[in-house]
Amino acid sequence: MEITYTKSLPVKYDVDVFVAGGGPAGVAAAVSCARQGRSVFLAESFSAFGGAATTMLVPAYMSFGDGEHFLAGGIGREVYDAIKAEAQPPFRRYCPMSIPVETLKIVYDDMVTDAGVQFMFHTNLIDVAVENGSIQYVICAAKGSVFAVKAKVYIDCTGDGDLAYYAGADVEYGDENGRTMATTLCGLWTGIDWSRVQGPDRRRLEDAFADHVFSNEDRHLPGMWRIMEESKDADGVSVPNGLGGSNAGHVYDIDAREAASLTEGILKGRKQLLEYRNYYKNYLEGFEQAELVYSASYLGIRESRRITCDYRMVLEDFKRQAVFEDEIGRYAYNIDIHSPTNDKVGYETFMKDHTSLRYKSGESYGIPYRSLTVKGIDNLLTAGRCVCTDRYMQSSIRVMPGCYITGQAAGIGAAVVCDAGGNNVHEADVHEVQKRLVQMGGYLPNYRD
Repeated sequence: MEITYTKSLPVKYDVDVFVAGGGPAGVAAAVSCARQGRSVFLAESFSAFGGAATTMLVPAYMSFGDGEHFLAGGIGREVYDAIKAEAQPPFRRYCPMSIPVETLKIVYDDMVTDAGVQFMFHTNLIDVAVENGSIQYVICAAKGSVFAVKAKVYIDCTGDGDLAYYAGADVEYGDENGRTMATTLCGLWTGIDWSRVQGPDRRRLEDAFADHVFSNEDRHLPGMWRIMEESKDADGVSVPNGLGGSNAGHVYDIDAREAASLTEGILKGRKQLLEYRNYYKNYLEGFEQAELVYSASYLGIRESRRITCDYRMVLEDFKRQAVFEDEIGRYAYNIDIHSPTNDKVGYETFMKDHTSLRYKSGESYGIPYRSLTVKGIDNLLTAGRCVCTDRYMQSSIRVMPGCYITGQAAGIGAAVVCDAGGNNVHEADVHEVQKRLVQMGGYLPNYRD
């Protein structure tokens, strides 16, 4: 059964640049663009900026640098320094790599507000109108209203490539069988005595499997991340009140594009966290009094759509430490493809790639501007984990510092296009984009003025 439904909608925002998604890529895109003097509207579906860190409770940042250079310079550096400075004393020792969620929320709020970005939470992108290869407007649904936003340039920072998909752009999804990396429901825990914790967390999984603790035997356990140290009593004895963030348990066969699948996944994830509660309390030292205090509001999604752009980054680019003429940044996180299947072969493949496909100190790969310009659409850029890559490169660039790098490049690219009086992102003056990125602190060692 189908119905036809029509309705006149107000154009609530008419701006230079529209950004869909307020995760690390979206914040970086919106802030960097607005600081160039361009009007920006940012639509975020949740009640806070930050995505994986604040809504999905991913407990820690991956590397900001390559061991010698700070690669996520610019917006990433600002966030890094702000967390380090503003985190309260109980958290500060492990920040900014361990994420103090409430501090990070305020850091993002202040950055976006101070830059003059217009934004709304609880706002979902639901459709895109395209004419002759150019986006004319987007449709958003928010609490209390459905409205249109008109812009010169649009930036897809949804993670799932929703804007590009609705616009009719070509996308890739998963492996050759349509399978994506498993998801995880993260959580916050208290009651940990970190002074007695020994690692790795997976060391007694086989014992727990033999005791039927888990409903599925998942050998890939990233584990508990230290966020806040335990305190000491008057006699200097550790009090088990340390705080941890869990990246524990995979939920398989979840399609991040579909609400029904996400619903199924989060139900499985909640039950699975109780199994990990049993495991940590009864099998691992230091966790005897650990309690799960809060599970994330959304599944941690590692992989969804990958948007087809003018250049597709591939594994060979990682291996050769690629340098590009239109380079907008460099990054160095290792290849990190979590298995889409819960079996021995999948886990062994992950371990092989995870340990062999990584860099030495000082090594990195370049990210070209062309991997952000969406093929077939004149005025659409993308940033974050849905940029144009194969699965290997996506598994590296998808993490938060990588999102800062591509996000700020998309924001600057959009501003440069608007400043030139046009809207075709494929025709941007890339040298000008690079110049402005360097001015804001971006790491572009191959740029020449």
